[in-house]
Amino acid sequence: MSDKEKLYEGKAKILYKGSRPNTIIQYFKDDATAFNNVKKGTIAGKGIINNKITELVMTRLGQIGIATHFIERLSDREQLCHAVQIIPLEVIVRNTVAGTMAKKFGIEEGTRLSRPIIEFSLKDDALGDPIIPENHILALEITTDEEMIEILETTAKINDFLRGLFAGIGLELIDFKLEYGRFNGEDGEQYLVLADEFSPDNCRLWDFETREKMDKDRFRRDLGGEVEAYQEVARRLGISLETEDK
Repeated sequence: MSDKEKLYEGKAKILYKGSRPNTIIQYFKDDATAFNNVKKGTIAGKGIINNKITELVMTRLGQIGIATHFIERLSDREQLCHAVQIIPLEVIVRNTVAGTMAKKFGIEEGTRLSRPIIEFSLKDDALGDPIIPENHILALEITTDEEMIEILETTAKINDFLRGLFAGIGLELIDFKLEYGRFNGEDGEQYLVLADEFSPDNCRLWDFETREKMDKDRFRRDLGGEVEAYQEVARRLGISLETEDK
């Protein structure tokens, strides 16, 4: 990777300048963090698994008309993506009570919600990624009114599709986080696209029958078996984890 121009290094990925104009390369690391980078560790092979799960999810979403930044997977740990201007928001979808929601409202974890909740947090590590209401987002001009409508509609569509996808392999999609970016098309127009990744790092997946956690909560809560859980999600999705030379 030393021959590539590094643009940014985050908790779980490194971004490099892509070989094509207006592209980046996402490199998936094995590093694991939790509680706003307070807890740190590694999950062996996590980068390979997350890269391949993200490829599958982004490809499937593209097939149902969701615009994404994903172009193609380049190797076990790398994927080529369109360069976008990331909107500094985490879009959080909750289908079942878990994590901070359970603690904040004193509701038993695992309680299924009567309808999905879409909420937002400001992407700012120094501030602890605080929850931010929709009217604050608009007043601070983080998004336009049109972008907010599109984010809400697209996120609801993604949730419906992914709940079905994971239910089909015996997993319940408890909650997840998304990021969106602004992409400048060749036609000179600017488009909203889904960016970042989708993997057990940024969602909660429970086995429907056993309620076993199959995501990063195994790391957060010192449950052990992180590698096996990530591998099992990939296996159920039909993803081969054999290393490749591409």
